[in-house]
Amino acid sequence: MSDNTTTSNTNTGSDADTDASTDAQERDIRTDGTGIVAPDDETPAWSERKNRSTGLSRLTYEYFERARREDQDLRQESDYVERDVLAFPTWPHEIIRNLAIASFFTGMILFLSATLPPHIGSPANPSSTPAIILPDWYLYWSFGLLKLGPLNPELAILGGEKLMSDRTYGVLANVVVVGVVAIVPFLNKGSARRPVEQPFWAAVGVGGVIFAFTISVYSAKNLIPMNVHLLFDLTFILPVVAGFVTWAVLKTMREGYSYDLNRRYYRLRPPK
Repeated sequence: MSDNTTTSNTNTGSDADTDASTDAQERDIRTDGTGIVAPDDETPAWSERKNRSTGLSRLTYEYFERARREDQDLRQESDYVERDVLAFPTWPHEIIRNLAIASFFTGMILFLSATLPPHIGSPANPSSTPAIILPDWYLYWSFGLLKLGPLNPELAILGGEKLMSDRTYGVLANVVVVGVVAIVPFLNKGSARRPVEQPFWAAVGVGGVIFAFTISVYSAKNLIPMNVHLLFDLTFILPVVAGFVTWAVLKTMREGYSYDLNRRYYRLRPPK
């Protein structure tokens, strides 16, 4: 009887020791360092862990390891994650930095204007028309629309008169272009944040940018050593070609692995 009691007590003590040892091991396990890291392609090798085992490098390494692991856990647990953005306070950090940058550029402008004053030409002569008339560079596209004579031809059926007066044509051409630019955002109501997600609208944007450049070049056709008819054709052909190439390239990129990966990434962080 005493032997059975002794054996029972021994087994009970052994189980208690095992439970205590297991609890101690669970308490010793840390999840905020390099001990537990999600196994993925970004897990560093053993040699990299050893090189980052002391001082500030270890602290920095553990911080990024924990941030990466938590981010991966959040991606696996939820379809939508909205996290706060780490930033600095407006005062005094942002304001002082912005004042320093603004003061630097203001000083540079004043320095350049004092040391390199712009050349002032002779006064305009109202009795003679200059050989070259060009507006400011940001209005070249509008000036180029006015020079698209083939779009407002002289018709024999109208007795050799133009389809519309030059003033009416100039206003109508600018209204059409500005109207198209203004209506595009209302036609494209998608939530895509990357061109590869909507190749068609990306191609439209590239074609519009190229057309703005070609029509600006056409406005200075009297200064460009090129056949006027060829320049007119390139003004409309190049935007179409650029748009088609953009669409084809982005359409091909959609088939790659990186497209699906980035699509999931932006699905976690949709635009507000």
